Amino acid sequence: MTEQANNGGAASQNEQGAQFSLQRIYVRDLSFEAPKSPEIFRQEWNPSVALDLNTKQKQLESDFYEVVLTLSVTVKTGEEVAFIAEVQQAGIFLIKGLEAAAMSHTLGAFCPNILFPYAREALDSLVTRGSFPALMLAPVNFDALYAQEMARMQSAGEAPATAH
Repeated sequence: MTEQANNGGAASQNEQGAQFSLQRIYVRDLSFEAPKSPEIFRQEWNPSVALDLNTKQKQLESDFYEVVLTLSVTVKTGEEVAFIAEVQQAGIFLIKGLEAAAMSHTLGAFCPNILFPYAREALDSLVTRGSFPALMLAPVNFDALYAQEMARMQSAGEAPATAH
C-alpha cells in the first residue's frame, strides 16, 4: 500500500511539472526556382552555397506553440544563379510548466533542432528533383545560435521576444 501511495505522489508531481510534447510536424511552404535552366546544366559545376536560416514562433493556444524553421538556399556557379530553394518546416508543440528563460530556450533552440532534419531532407529532395546534386547540409548548433542571439540582444539592450 505504501508503494501505491508513493507512485501516486510521483505521478501527481509529474503532472504538475514541465511538459513537452511534439504534436505535429509539417511543411508550411516549399519553393524551388532554377532561373537559368537548362543552360546551367551545360556549365561546369563549381557551386557556391549561401544558406539563410531563420526561426519564428507563435503561441496558438494556452500551451500550444507553432515553431517555423525557414531554410533558404541560393546556389551559384560563377556569377549565375543555379537555383534558389526554400523550405518552411513547422511544428506544433505542447509546452507547459517552464520558466520564461527555459521557455525561450525551448522555442528558440530545442524545437528548431527537432525540425532541422525534416527541413534538410525536404530541401535535399527538392534540389535533387530539380536535377542538381543534393546539398547535404551540415548539422546546425541551434544552442550556439540561440546564445549568440541572446548576447546580441543583451548588448543592444533589447528584451527577448516572446511567443505571444
